[in-house]
Amino acid sequence: MREINATEITKAVAALCVEANLHLPRGMRECIEQSADSEESELCKSVLGDIVSNIDCAAELGVPICQDTGMAVVFAEVGQDVHINGSFEDAVNKGVAEGYVNGRLRLSIVRDPLERVNTGDNTPAVIHTRIVPGDRIRLTVAPKGFGSENMSRLKMFTPSATKEDIIAFVVETVSLAGSNPCPPIVVGVGIGGDFEYSALLAKKALCRGLELRHPEPLYAEMEQAMLDGINRLGIGSQGFGGTVTALYVNIEKAPTHIAGLPVAVNIGCHVTRHSETVL
Repeated sequence: MREINATEITKAVAALCVEANLHLPRGMRECIEQSADSEESELCKSVLGDIVSNIDCAAELGVPICQDTGMAVVFAEVGQDVHINGSFEDAVNKGVAEGYVNGRLRLSIVRDPLERVNTGDNTPAVIHTRIVPGDRIRLTVAPKGFGSENMSRLKMFTPSATKEDIIAFVVETVSLAGSNPCPPIVVGVGIGGDFEYSALLAKKALCRGLELRHPEPLYAEMEQAMLDGINRLGIGSQGFGGTVTALYVNIEKAPTHIAGLPVAVNIGCHVTRHSETVL
């Protein structure tokens, strides 16, 4: 049994909150820059260049890439051979508070969804915890802005739905979103599970590396078909009518009930962010 003090978790989460908001995941900047090569609109080429310049300026100045520093979503894989000295969830929320307040990140969380009073430290976080083999803790912080989050959808298909139906639903979701999620976007798709698990799969899909296609050919082909369909919509960067609306589409899947086929779409903006560490 390996012991980890809760203060280590707090320190790690605080650092991840700042890192995720100031620096994009590996390859994301280059993906945006390279997308200008396939963009047919000169205006959107210019917009993509401005986006890359903004990313570089944020890194140089040490400021967030986007003013919406998001709701802190934390994925934790906790080894079953770890003993945590202290409260795990309290440690995570303390880390979020320290990261956002000391990092001078925008505080966007309200205590009650209807009374709308700001908590003042961007807590509580949304925490997803899994118990896994081993004696380590893997922490991933994925700040989620709501310009893109608000554009997400979920549909409970019946088992008679075809892969073409699912592709069409994903493309329709992006079409309805238009310029609201600040394209070029990243699209996470969750297929299977139940109502809430399909949404979690879609959120997890946004954290998968952009260079990793689904290992199963059927789903890798669907990812490409979705991307092609989205980029034929003509929304373009920031909605200016180009040929690059999405950078990539990631699908995650899970077993489901014989009577259902849930599909969730979680949209991420061009600053789809996450940072991770292992304790």
